[in-house]
Amino acid sequence: MVWASTWLAPRYPPRYSDAMIRRTVLLMLASLAATPLAAQQRPPIVLAAASMQEAMNDAANAWALQGHPRPVLAFAASSALARQVEAGAPADLFVSADTAWIDELARRRLLADGTRATLARGQLVVVSRAAAGSLRGLKGAALARVLGAGPIAMADPASVPAGRYGQQALTKLGAWSAIAPRVVRTENVRAALALVERGAAPYAVVYATDARASTRVRIAGVFPANSHTPVVYPIARLARSNSREGEAFRRFLLSPAGQAVFVRRGFMAR
Repeated sequence: MVWASTWLAPRYPPRYSDAMIRRTVLLMLASLAATPLAAQQRPPIVLAAASMQEAMNDAANAWALQGHPRPVLAFAASSALARQVEAGAPADLFVSADTAWIDELARRRLLADGTRATLARGQLVVVSRAAAGSLRGLKGAALARVLGAGPIAMADPASVPAGRYGQQALTKLGAWSAIAPRVVRTENVRAALALVERGAAPYAVVYATDARASTRVRIAGVFPANSHTPVVYPIARLARSNSREGEAFRRFLLSPAGQAVFVRRGFMAR
């Protein structure tokens, strides 16, 4: 799901598809890029992984309080955002939930040289409603029995970072083959979270920061750090961007003040 900053809602609205919202946001971005304002005067446009909603909005607010134009934020799965960049979306910064998609943009020479950096790190967890049981200490057949008893929601492992991390972890723990038929694949990690919030699935694989952002779920289990590729959020300025504000905001996000915003939201510093 993608939202511009002014549309940001606290939960994933089920009635809209990613495709519908992406089209709307691309029109919005194109409109901003076509304004007669000089590039350094217009607000920077940031495409960020869905799991960064709260932290990026906090950072944008902090930046605006310093007298800068508030960045325009659009959120979706990293895969969807990377494809928007490849299609020519007029954005300034890209924040991915893994290195694979930013590597792809680098391979296509779509990143500004010397601007790629690690923004934050995260942790992968399983969440449940309050009534669901704890998964702490379970693995292999025992873990598969619990998670396989009902649908488990997770972002699509074929393309979305959270889903890839989840498949890696469940494979490492010996439960993936039994669980796979029961997996409900969603467009991004917040959509998986929403299914548990609504009671449509007993469990979901999300990031710890997603769990922290919701009052309707709790962490049922934490995946061992060595069970999956480290959760890393890289940031880069896009090669087509000439926005001074975009580069300044990127530097702010990487500064101690910017890093403190992400730590307050439960991310680990870079």
